[in-house]
Amino acid sequence: MALTPGESPGFLLWHATLRWQRSIAAALGPLGLTHVQFVLLACAWWLNEQGEQPNQQALARQAGTDVKMTSQVVRTLEQKGLLAREVDPADTRAKRLRVTAAGAELAPRAIAAVEGVDEEFFRPVARGDAVTLLSRLAHPES
Repeated sequence: MALTPGESPGFLLWHATLRWQRSIAAALGPLGLTHVQFVLLACAWWLNEQGEQPNQQALARQAGTDVKMTSQVVRTLEQKGLLAREVDPADTRAKRLRVTAAGAELAPRAIAAVEGVDEEFFRPVARGDAVTLLSRLAHPES
C-alpha cells in the first residue's frame, strides 16, 4: 500500500526543509549573505576562534560542503572582504583562511539571526528531541 504524502517522512522532511530554508534566507538577506555563504563564514569564524586557520579542504570538511563549491564561495566571501586567504608558512602552495575584521563583526550577527530562526522553527518540538533525531539522521554511523 502506497503512503499518502502526509504519511511519507521524506516528503514531510522536504516540506519542512523548504520552509526552514525560506526563513533562513529571509533572515540572512538583509545581512548580504546566502545560506551557504553564512555556513562557510560561520564555520571559518568558529575555527578561527578555536585558534585554527583552516585551508579550504578543512573548512569544507567542517561545513559538510563540496570542496569545489567551497572554493567558489570562499572566493565570493573574499571579494566581499569577509575572508582572507593567506599563504601557509609550512606549505607555500597551501592557503589558510582567516576571517577579516568585517567578517568577524558579521559572523556573530548572522549566527544570532540563524539561531533566532531555528528557535522559532523548532518551537513545536522539544529542542533535545529535535537535536537527537537530526543527529541520528545526519550521522547514522554514530
